[in-house]
Amino acid sequence: MAVGLMLLFEGLLPLLLPQQWREMFLRISRLRDGQIRFFGLIAVLVGGFLLLV
Repeated sequence: MAVGLMLLFEGLLPLLLPQQWREMFLRISRLRDGQIRFFGLIAVLVGGFLLLV
């Protein structure tokens, strides 16, 4: 169920706003590894928090 929800939410942006989705990935590709890891850490912490609450 969790994977299904993830795919549902992940698919909304490219479905509804493909140009903005592409621009977002171009910006992300320009970030340094440390910045990407920081955003990954934040996502993991927020996801873990939401699972515990």
